[in-house]
Amino acid sequence: MKAIFDKVSYSCSKIVTESYSTSFALATKMLDASIRSDIYNIYGFVRFSDEIVDTFHDYEKQALFDNFESSLDDALENKISLNPILNSFQHTYHKYKIPYHLVASFMKSMRMDLTKSTYLSDEEYKAYIYGSADVVGLMCLRVFVKGDEQMYEQLKDSAMALGSAFQKVNFLRDLKEDFETLNRTYFPNTDLNELDEASKHEIVEDIKNDFRKGYEGILQLPQEAKFGVYTAYKYYYELLKKLQKTPSLEIKNTRIRVPNYQKIGLLAKSYVNYKLHLV
Repeated sequence: MKAIFDKVSYSCSKIVTESYSTSFALATKMLDASIRSDIYNIYGFVRFSDEIVDTFHDYEKQALFDNFESSLDDALENKISLNPILNSFQHTYHKYKIPYHLVASFMKSMRMDLTKSTYLSDEEYKAYIYGSADVVGLMCLRVFVKGDEQMYEQLKDSAMALGSAFQKVNFLRDLKEDFETLNRTYFPNTDLNELDEASKHEIVEDIKNDFRKGYEGILQLPQEAKFGVYTAYKYYYELLKKLQKTPSLEIKNTRIRVPNYQKIGLLAKSYVNYKLHLV
């Protein structure tokens, strides 16, 4: 029965989430069970796409990405795929009527990572952020509002801002790996060889502005989604605070993390705030 195959597919997306991001997996577990698997399905899809362009250096990444994109289009059209990650994603895509242009924009930004290493202008930077992060926030928002088009339109800007904030924090945290391993520079007008405190401060303030806009949307989310998204927000904001306190030279030479004991503490505080209706 296909139901068994679908169940296996959803389990695969959950395993991908838990294997690649303990923080995102923890936040997803805080979502209501009615929407949890759909967020796993979205994460599995975006993670596999990203892995092709970021990790598989010993293989022909262009061919792998082309094949993956072709399989994605087939899955969305035929509503089935023998790739369990794509099979689970197509289910969520159709269930919540995710607009195709969001998927296309995401794949466009991922494809850019195959050949483009430097973003020289704000326009290029914003276009990449939109495709790699903002649209992921919008895909998740489709799930959170469960088909409520009015709420979706109302919260779109906040969802994109939160997606941008998460992505920019990742960029700042991963400066060393992106620059030395992948030869990429995402922040425009910033020489990573000479990253100073002034440049770092400008980046941090830009991210804080995105977080402020994102938080406004969190307050308006349905109860099924609010605690999980708030948990992710608290984790990423804590990571940003650690990056802000870290000297720019150290950021370039190491990868800043939030230890597991701090993650548990953040979860506990988030839960208290949520139960006291402070969120």
